[in-house]
Amino acid sequence: MTLPRHIAVIMDGNGRWARERNLPRIEGHRRGSETVDEIVMACRDLGVGFLTLYAFSLENWNRPKDEVAALMALLKEFLIFKREKMIKNQIRLVSIGDVERLPKDVLQTLRDTEQMTESQDKMVLNLALSYGGRDEIVRAINAVLKEKGNGLLKDNFISIKEFSKYLDTSGMPDPDLLIRTSGERRVSNFLLWQSAYTEYYFTETLWPDFSRNHLLQAIREFQGRERRFGMTSEQLHVV
Repeated sequence: MTLPRHIAVIMDGNGRWARERNLPRIEGHRRGSETVDEIVMACRDLGVGFLTLYAFSLENWNRPKDEVAALMALLKEFLIFKREKMIKNQIRLVSIGDVERLPKDVLQTLRDTEQMTESQDKMVLNLALSYGGRDEIVRAINAVLKEKGNGLLKDNFISIKEFSKYLDTSGMPDPDLLIRTSGERRVSNFLLWQSAYTEYYFTETLWPDFSRNHLLQAIREFQGRERRFGMTSEQLHVV
């Protein structure tokens, strides 16, 4: 059976998980970071080449300042304490989004971790940080316009393939499978361009409770779907 080459995840339900247990919201996020570690390693063991996690959206900056500060501290802690594990397991860390908005110390920790793991080649862990799909597309358009203005682009036409090179995910395959936890059924401004032909999987499970078995269930459902990309079933099954 075909394994998804690239899995993307909207990790939703940390706050709800904490609320159901009368815990501070940050405890839900802390438990969610433990789930991140479990799912990263599960994907690594299965042979998934790319895993993109929606870790912090542009809209998340509008949350209460104390929660944002706690999330940034948790992100920095994760990056520092998981570096050696990523290197040991040959996992390369990259990021997408308007990461320059991150606090300086968190951004430096992110850049350091990316540099330390850049030679690892068994799996790419891609963190979407300060990320929004519309923002990514607009930034890509502005990059095209800038090159056009500087005379680097001679034509008045750009293909879909060429435009994709200006996106944050340049060089990565589009996600085959996108998982969203917690029962919500929307894309929330995540990988809008890249998910044109992505298979979606929604689960009621809150992210802190999402396990390797839940991941395997999502992959099994993905494997049972027929991906036609606009063709007919007969075309796909021609011998």
